[in-house]
Amino acid sequence: MRVVRDRLVRRVVPYLVPLLIAAVVGRWCTAHVIERAGDFAVPLDDAFIHFQYARRLAEGHFFSYSPGDGYSSGATSFLWPLLLAPWFWVGVKGVGIVAVCWGYGLLLHAGVALETARLADGLAGRTAGLAAGAMALVFGGFVWFAYSGMETVALAYVLARGARVASERLEGRRRLSLLDGVPSGWELVALGILAPLVRPEGLVVSGIAVLAALAERGGWRPERWARVVLPLVGPLIVPLTHLVFTGQAVSATAMVKWLATDPYSSRAQVIASTEQNARFLLTDLLPGGIYTHVFVPKDMHLALGLGVVMAPWLAFRERRLHRLLFVLVVAGATFIVASYATMLWNRVRYIWPFAPAWLVLIACAAAGIGEAAARVRPLFRMATPILAWGAVAFFAMKLDWTRADLATSARAITLQQVRLGRWAAETLPRDARIGVNDTGAIAYFSGRHTFDVVGLTTAGEARYWAAGAGSRFEHYERLPLEVLPTHFIVYRQWMALDAVLGTPLTSATVVDQAILGGQTMDAVEARWDRLHSGARPIGLPEAELIDELDVADLESEAAHGYALLDAEARFDRAAMERLGDGRFVVDGGREQRAEDRFRLAGGVAALLVVRVGGDLRLAVEVNGARVGETAPLAETITTSFGEQAVALPASDGPREVSLRATTPKRFASYHYWLLAQE
Repeated sequence: MRVVRDRLVRRVVPYLVPLLIAAVVGRWCTAHVIERAGDFAVPLDDAFIHFQYARRLAEGHFFSYSPGDGYSSGATSFLWPLLLAPWFWVGVKGVGIVAVCWGYGLLLHAGVALETARLADGLAGRTAGLAAGAMALVFGGFVWFAYSGMETVALAYVLARGARVASERLEGRRRLSLLDGVPSGWELVALGILAPLVRPEGLVVSGIAVLAALAERGGWRPERWARVVLPLVGPLIVPLTHLVFTGQAVSATAMVKWLATDPYSSRAQVIASTEQNARFLLTDLLPGGIYTHVFVPKDMHLALGLGVVMAPWLAFRERRLHRLLFVLVVAGATFIVASYATMLWNRVRYIWPFAPAWLVLIACAAAGIGEAAARVRPLFRMATPILAWGAVAFFAMKLDWTRADLATSARAITLQQVRLGRWAAETLPRDARIGVNDTGAIAYFSGRHTFDVVGLTTAGEARYWAAGAGSRFEHYERLPLEVLPTHFIVYRQWMALDAVLGTPLTSATVVDQAILGGQTMDAVEARWDRLHSGARPIGLPEAELIDELDVADLESEAAHGYALLDAEARFDRAAMERLGDGRFVVDGGREQRAEDRFRLAGGVAALLVVRVGGDLRLAVEVNGARVGETAPLAETITTSFGEQAVALPASDGPREVSLRATTPKRFASYHYWLLAQE
């Protein structure tokens, strides 16, 4: 019994010191959150998306977001809601789940610190390794997100642990831990499978597990083949689940946020944008620029660069090249984030999980300088603790800002999204359907069905959000009224569709904030009486229709081979015009067009009616031959758009139509009708 007790103590004791320090830091921060927000609170609306998925899981619905909806691919983490769901099952309600998340955050923060220290120890030595762990404990990025309700620190933990366990396995050693007794090779398999379930970037751990299995000495027994192959299952689980339930492997989140799925970007543009993001990461985010100075010391990138230089020397000296490789893999994986449309969402939360490797490199910089200085005079080895613990001090100096920003942001979410969600629960009928662009707290607190206009949690909407406001309006025209929202709770500037926003009901304005999508979020009744108002030409409403291209309607564009050319989401908008008789006409379209190219039905001679911005004349070609210029239908010219027409000759086959402005100007196009001539 004594032997068992001693082994248990040796396993647990290493966790106690980081846990105690993390608890002190956590208590200091969360007390300030409660003081500012008045209750348990989190600084990101996205946390409530996890809470909503978790509650629905506890109710027996597999990743369904709203009552009555099926599977949704909007969960950025599978594992995080699964960890939260049991708490709802045992009766946790409302903001009580925040306390649970804070508990997880505390444990994970301490775990990240311990794994960072152990990972650094093998390269930089014990002194610098302990300092690396201390850096993790006071690093604002970890502190802020440990109490954010998000999975960020969980991903940091599995990245650090995966790199550490793989390193020690190839070095032929292993520390006592809570998992002592589980072979490290199989622990790596488990980490490789589970890490992508924390977040997609966890596939880095899957890769590390495969590399470690490939690098082992010895024969290729079936067990070793299993340890090579099984980690590769991890990155496939979520995409295959999406494919089974939605018909596409790409998640709704990726469709909105990943450069590769941007409908307007060519491969060359994706590469250029990724390179630009990578430069921004190196020149602004890592040096503690305007978006990261709350967490990161100024010019941190210099210490990282020095660490990249010193770490190989230390690794060669200690014969731990595999450890160096895994640290560099995790650090280099930071650049995965450069492939996102922007890295600036939510306090730059996508880069922080890779920070354990950064801290190891900073520790290596300190150790390398100390070892180099010791060759001049042994006493100069003191440079290592001075520099390493000096780095700890620089990170710690940011904690006041981190704590203040955490509390201010949590207060802002409480006063806006949480307040409006509770208002909806008290005010709106049970069968209300709320259109939202921040879908977390409003869905969680209202208990109402939500229609996510961004498409993260409502199936099928992401591609229209990515396309632009005009395409969303055209899409809504195709949906039955019983599917569309009865109310909206949105930022008007994000929604960018005043045509569907009706009577104001209430609003929430928060000025003291820097995390929200806008100072004011409005709750309004939805209005759908303007749908289809632009379906027919104003000047020739009764003419017989042969064919029709509705610009910005993605289905209509696809059916007519509409060429996007240099289109962008910001130029995809819905124009609204009030006619002389008081009627409103709303039509989605694309602005800043140098040319429109598309296909219309062939057949007899017909009249092409064009709805464009203003009275700009357009030169028209059909099947490569010029047929004339459009002439305005004078009575239909309005402020936002006018209608013009040109006669098209008969055609034996489909008409390939091209239109360009007759002057070197760009135009806005909204609609094309091919009408029978009278």
